[in-house]
Amino acid sequence: MNKFQAEKPSAPSEDPAFSKAASAADHTTHQPPAPNLRGDYSHVHDDYTVDQDWEKYTDAEHALWRELYQRQSTILPGKAADDYIANLARMDAANAIPRFDKISEQLFAATGWRLVAVPGLVPDDAFFDHLANRRFPVTVWLRKPEEIDYLVEPDIFHDFFGHVPMLFDPVFADYLAAYGAKGPEAIRQGALKQLARLYWYMVEFGLIKTKEGLRAYGAGMLSSKSETLYCLNDPKPNRIGFALERVMRTDYKIDDFQKTYFVLESYDELFEATLQDFGNLYARLAALPVIPPSGVLASDRVYHFGNEGYAFDGTN
Repeated sequence: MNKFQAEKPSAPSEDPAFSKAASAADHTTHQPPAPNLRGDYSHVHDDYTVDQDWEKYTDAEHALWRELYQRQSTILPGKAADDYIANLARMDAANAIPRFDKISEQLFAATGWRLVAVPGLVPDDAFFDHLANRRFPVTVWLRKPEEIDYLVEPDIFHDFFGHVPMLFDPVFADYLAAYGAKGPEAIRQGALKQLARLYWYMVEFGLIKTKEGLRAYGAGMLSSKSETLYCLNDPKPNRIGFALERVMRTDYKIDDFQKTYFVLESYDELFEATLQDFGNLYARLAALPVIPPSGVLASDRVYHFGNEGYAFDGTN
């Protein structure tokens, strides 16, 4: 499930901070990594992890990390979920590229997760195995200064800044491990696309309902200045209540901001949905039409009907 492939950004004013993907899990490729991937795969271990080699990061890279971190963190209040903001602060990683071993100690104490360093995209089976065993793969390299608003593959800023704060939430952490455990069955049944949509919409681009209004918690928008603003404030996209089958039927955009964002009532809602038998679910989904990114069903709980959305009855 190769999340990061070449993208032509089309934000009205700014490129997204990372490239959107062709499927759900950030680091997966459907195949062993291709030789043209950006990461250094010459020293990978059997599980596709590598050593972080933190001492090799340059002063310039640490300075770029600080710039990215400061720029993104200043726009989060009132837009990101409060628990995401609190968990980001507890890691105290604003001043330099973080050491994975140090953050892993905090994370393991909180939810039993650890970070593992990877060179970039890794095969499906390795990615799912890491998640199922509460290991989150984080890319070791950082984008270049000229890529500050746009790059093709996931870097350490997207993976760490976008994903790791949510791993401190006990319920979301349990969900992500349960998601990883679903991977082998999806591979056997040829249902990776359906499972990918659940990760794409709920891990990368998820919204949650709070007393203060909708907030973003997905890594895809929270590591992107443009999409953080777009997902909540722009009139174009639909914002629709979460329903498992609805999400897993819905296609998504890999070359633009999302046309639809799904809204959780709570992280428990997502975790509990993931506990059901996906084998039977895949069989049902195979008989149903794929919902286009802008489509809206009569059964949807609509928080906002986007001005690019349209009613979908399975035929148009």
